[in-house]
Amino acid sequence: MPRFPAMEMDSFWDLIERSWRHTADPEERVEWLTGQLTRLPSDEIVAFQVWLERLHQWADSWRMWGAAYQICDGMCSEDGFWGFQSWLIGLGRDAFERVVAHPDALADVPQVRRLAGRGADGWAEHEWPEWESLDYVARRAYAQVTGEEDGFEEALEARGHDSSLSPEPAGERWDFEDTAEVARRFPRLARMFPLSPRVDDRDETDGGCYRQLASER
Repeated sequence: MPRFPAMEMDSFWDLIERSWRHTADPEERVEWLTGQLTRLPSDEIVAFQVWLERLHQWADSWRMWGAAYQICDGMCSEDGFWGFQSWLIGLGRDAFERVVAHPDALADVPQVRRLAGRGADGWAEHEWPEWESLDYVARRAYAQVTGEEDGFEEALEARGHDSSLSPEPAGERWDFEDTAEVARRFPRLARMFPLSPRVDDRDETDGGCYRQLASER
């Protein structure tokens, strides 16, 4: 039977939000979080990862993927959506809970509003709504604390936790290219981030959520 994490959810969110107050740079946040986790017992480091993956599960839906797809102008593969979920967690508890309940609330997030009207090709790397490296913070900290490079997965399994690092979206799959459906589900995001004309190049292996510019084909 799964064990309750040693770290409480409030403590998890406190670390995430303190990292944001420390620096807005994603990689500097990773370094700060890694340093903070290395000060904790190994079971709390593992618990950090358990909470992180639970939050991934709460954000892992076709509805949320559709919102990410709209913001990123269709450039939201399976890996991209997983990184988007991590970025969403990185916004902090209040924003995360509001957006998971109503993905169109992303239109209120300052980091999203700053991207509107600029075109994804013009975004700086640090502006992209993804934070893949967050998923490896606890692993790095665990290795530093225990000296074990390969013991992290076993520690998760010992908790009864089935780890995952890729989306398994819940809910009903739908056509992210259906403009009427997008406008119905995300009225504000649809206005802020209209999809640019592209050649449809969907791949069932990545959830059918990746397109390429015609010039790239």
